[in-house]
Amino acid sequence: MKTLSNILIAILFMNATFTQAQTSQKETIEVSSSLGTLKQINAGLLNVGYTEAGPSNGTPVILLHGWPYDIHSYNEVVPILVAKGYHVFTPYLRGFGTTTFLSKDTFRNGQQAALASDIIAFMDALKIDKAVIGGFDWGARTAVVVSALWPERVKGLVSVSGYLVVNLEANLKPLPPTAELGWWYQYYFATERGKQGYTQNTYDFNKLIWKIASPLWNFDKATYDQTAQSFDNPDHVAIVIHNYRWRQSLEAGESKYDALEKRLAAKPEIKVPTITIGSDFDGAFADGKAYANKFTGKYEHRILKGIGHNVPQEDPKAFAQAIIDVSK
Repeated sequence: MKTLSNILIAILFMNATFTQAQTSQKETIEVSSSLGTLKQINAGLLNVGYTEAGPSNGTPVILLHGWPYDIHSYNEVVPILVAKGYHVFTPYLRGFGTTTFLSKDTFRNGQQAALASDIIAFMDALKIDKAVIGGFDWGARTAVVVSALWPERVKGLVSVSGYLVVNLEANLKPLPPTAELGWWYQYYFATERGKQGYTQNTYDFNKLIWKIASPLWNFDKATYDQTAQSFDNPDHVAIVIHNYRWRQSLEAGESKYDALEKRLAAKPEIKVPTITIGSDFDGAFADGKAYANKFTGKYEHRILKGIGHNVPQEDPKAFAQAIIDVSK
């Protein structure tokens, strides 16, 4: 009995230590001071972690990160915009950083309409009527979807890689082998092995994606680690896996977003002022010609050579200038 008691005490001690470590980890998540103050706000389904910087009477700007990145992609963009008088908000997307779900029962959904709805809820919570919205990767897709569905809320759009609206029917059609090779991780995520592998190796997996997506960017360990802490979010794996499985029609979205997805499936035009950015990551599509006709308002396309996928962190001046120019 004494041995059993010792074991139970040890287990309780381990659990308490683990819980304390989890709490401590969340409390000590560090954000670059260049991004402003880290705050939390209840918005829609989420308690959103975000940074805020710049004068309260400045033009609102919302900067959206992608996967596997986080708000630190904007470390050098935010100070440039603040110096120009902009009021800048940089939220963690669902599944990243300090953004968490308000209910444990909410489906961990990564589909495009869900992420875009998060941003509208975020704007509503902060009473932001209209903003310039910019992003790359998931952030660009989210910004484009918001611009397509709620153009009245968007003063201007900056989108790396252009028109990224997911069309599930089109995604069912195979691409040439060389193009398919670039999306290897999506097929990996489609398997249970991939889900387990990503869960066990998130840090190394995402570091590999950084290197593949930006082969000329010589980031150091400190730069990567600053972002990698945001992958410790309890919903990170679930959101990432669902996002990519949904794109391949391997998992369903939620019916409450069906009407929005139906509108997006029609490939709506973007009528708000827009600047799109192409980089080396986009390969043959860097010139933007494949999607130029989807932007029917004031529009400009810019090409950055020698820059990979994480445009705002690799060329912050160019990204910030695009935000400034599109807001005029």
